[in-house]
Amino acid sequence: MEICYVKNSIDAFFAQIQGSTRVKLDSGKLLRLNYVASNGMPYTPVGKFLIDRGIVSKEEMSMDKIREFMETNPEEGKALRQKNRSFVFFQETPLNAHDECIGAQGVPLTPGRSLAVDKKIHIYGTPIWIDAEFPIESEKPETKFRHLLVAQDTGSAIVGPARADIYFGHGEEIGHIAGRIKQNGQFVMLVPQSVAVSGSAVAAVTNIPLPAPRPKMVFTAAARSSTTGSVPAQPAKRRH
Repeated sequence: MEICYVKNSIDAFFAQIQGSTRVKLDSGKLLRLNYVASNGMPYTPVGKFLIDRGIVSKEEMSMDKIREFMETNPEEGKALRQKNRSFVFFQETPLNAHDECIGAQGVPLTPGRSLAVDKKIHIYGTPIWIDAEFPIESEKPETKFRHLLVAQDTGSAIVGPARADIYFGHGEEIGHIAGRIKQNGQFVMLVPQSVAVSGSAVAAVTNIPLPAPRPKMVFTAAARSSTTGSVPAQPAKRRH
């Protein structure tokens, strides 16, 4: 049932978190692998164990910090990886090297515009406004990010209302950026007025708190809370 073997178990671990990956074989062939199923076990964010032990502060936590610890401490790193019992199964896709990966909605993701959400709460195709400051241009969260995104993907680590993972594309530098993002911000779900009129019904179904009604608006906010891009959220969202 194996598709391929990889040389680095840490790379395999992060591919599991991401849900998609690129693997270059010895022959030079590039494999594009995407999520197809999981073992159903809950995802355990291993970074919290490093925070609890005082190895990495909550403010400094990132995908790079987790990788650095695992590479510096092979045995402890292996034990840390085993704390996450969630396992992802992949399938090979016919995507070319420059094609973007396919999200859970079944459409190609767009860097900086596609959002992964909790599919039990949010509906694919929903436009969502994100207003936050992220560590994009440097390691400090000083880059203003104000964009309209669309819910097009999901992930086992993305649980709860107004929690999201931003797709940033692929590449080594993108991975470093995505792995740093864990900041709070404004998460505003946009819905037609015809839906917002019965806002109490929407809240009852989704458990998403609604703000006070705003008359004479084309769109109304159906949810405001925080957004995280993680890995990491899954590394937020890095796709290899």
